[in-house]
Amino acid sequence: MSSPSDEAPQVSEVEQKKLDAEAAIKEKQEQDALPYRWRQTLNDVTVSIPVPPGTKAKQLVVEIKKTSIKAGLKGEEPILSGQLPKEIKVDDCTWTLDDSREITISLEKGSIQQSWWPHVVTSAPKIDTTKINPENSSLSDLDGETRAMVEKMMFDNQQKQMGKPTSEELKQQEMIKKLQAQHPEMDFSNVKNMPQ
Repeated sequence: MSSPSDEAPQVSEVEQKKLDAEAAIKEKQEQDALPYRWRQTLNDVTVSIPVPPGTKAKQLVVEIKKTSIKAGLKGEEPILSGQLPKEIKVDDCTWTLDDSREITISLEKGSIQQSWWPHVVTSAPKIDTTKINPENSSLSDLDGETRAMVEKMMFDNQQKQMGKPTSEELKQQEMIKKLQAQHPEMDFSNVKNMPQ
């Protein structure tokens, strides 16, 4: 007896691409219709909200809470308002008024488990988070110490995959070679990670 999933119609690759393209167009139209623009990384969400040119900060209402947000002009319906999909780190969030024409809000995601948000507020249309292609951060963006650590980890991982010694094992081999050169009378045959 077949299970219900066996009876589901199979979609060809061409049909799937067409469906994906239609979904992408619909998603873009929904996002373009929002009264704000937003982008995200795994760590944060940045929201840009246009306001009338010449707007002053004292004319704005911006409330950022652990699970909700509200932003707009005082005395008017908020431009952005609702529940956030996940908790944020309120103390690490900021907002600015840029060129008296745009509010920029930076929300620090609170989850230890980094994840993509399907929307800024739960009442807004969702995006397909499975289709997100994260921008690769460049090693040059990192500070020296972090960059060195990442490069070492990448090197060690690459070495392991090729069955070669890691940077630590290479250092040990180098030390043993120096000791052998300095003390040819000593027996190093029982030392681990002997150089070949």
